[in-house]
Amino acid sequence: MNNSFRILLIIAAIVVFLAISSVVFVVGIYNGLVSASQSVDAAWAQVQNVYQRRADLVPNLVQTVAGAAQFEQSTMVEVTEARASVGRAQLNTNQAPTDPAQLAAFQQAQGQLGTALSRLLVVSERYPDLKSSQNFRDLQAQLEGTENRISVERERFNTAVQVYNIKVRSFPAIFLAGFMGYGPKPYFTANPTSETAPSVKFDFSNKK
Repeated sequence: MNNSFRILLIIAAIVVFLAISSVVFVVGIYNGLVSASQSVDAAWAQVQNVYQRRADLVPNLVQTVAGAAQFEQSTMVEVTEARASVGRAQLNTNQAPTDPAQLAAFQQAQGQLGTALSRLLVVSERYPDLKSSQNFRDLQAQLEGTENRISVERERFNTAVQVYNIKVRSFPAIFLAGFMGYGPKPYFTANPTSETAPSVKFDFSNKK
C-alpha cells in the first residue's frame, strides 16, 4: 500500500468520523429540545386541568348561592360572565402556547374569574344561612384547594418553560433550535391580585 493510498484512507476515515460526530451532535441537541418541550406541554396540560376543575365548580356554586334570599345578583352575573369569558379564551390544544398574546389573553380571562369568585366568597359572609349550608361549605373548600393547586401548577409550568428556554437560547442549540422549529415559550406573569387563593375563612362557631 503506497503512501498516497494510505493518506486517502486516513482522510476518508477523518471525514466519516466528523460526519458521524456531527450527526450525533445534532441528534443530541434535537433530543434535548424535544424532551424539554414535552415537559412544558405536560406542565401545560396540568395547568389546564386545574383551571378546568375550577370552572366546573362554578355552576354548582352559583346554583347553591342562588338559593340565598336576596343574594347580590350582580355578583352572580359577574361570576357567570367571567366563566363564559374563560370558555372563549380557552386554548384548545395539548401543546403549550408559543404566542405570548394568546397566553396573556388566557391568563387575563382566568384572572377575572378568580377575582369574581373571591368577591362572591366575600359577599357570602353576609348570609348566615348560606355559610351554614354544608353544600356551600364543601364547594368553598374545593374552590380554595383548587386555587392553591392552580398556583402550584403555574409555578411548575414556569419552571419547565425556564428549563426549555435556557436550552433554546444556549450555545450551540441557539443556532439550530429555530431551524428545528423550536422557539422560546412565554411564561405566566405574576398577577397577585387575581391569581391568589381566596382568603375568606368562614366562622362556624355560632352555627346553631
